[in-house]
Amino acid sequence: MHNFRKLDIWMEGMEIVEQVYKLVRLFPNSEKFGLSSQITRSAVSIPSNIAEGSSRTSDKDFANFLGIALGSAYELETQIIIAGKLKYINETEINPVIKKLDLLQKKIFNLKNKIQQSK
Repeated sequence: MHNFRKLDIWMEGMEIVEQVYKLVRLFPNSEKFGLSSQITRSAVSIPSNIAEGSSRTSDKDFANFLGIALGSAYELETQIIIAGKLKYINETEINPVIKKLDLLQKKIFNLKNKIQQSK
């Protein structure tokens, strides 16, 4: 079992959640239940799956949840790019989040591989 509160990837995921919630406030009201909702769910899914996986007793299960968190991170990146293409947010708002996501994706991937290789 891992203490998720001490994992850098969980802390960074939580920071991204905060950034994402600030971003979606800029979206038009017509997107309240569309892309905005999907983006926030994807963002919340990242640290949530890291936390849930850390509670599992086997490294195999933890690695599986890290894979789910990684998928959510890629999903979130795609959704943010879509929001930019739809002009809901601009490059200045997008770039810092994409940079953090890219770094987080690499860290999750590396931890997942490290866990899987330690068998």
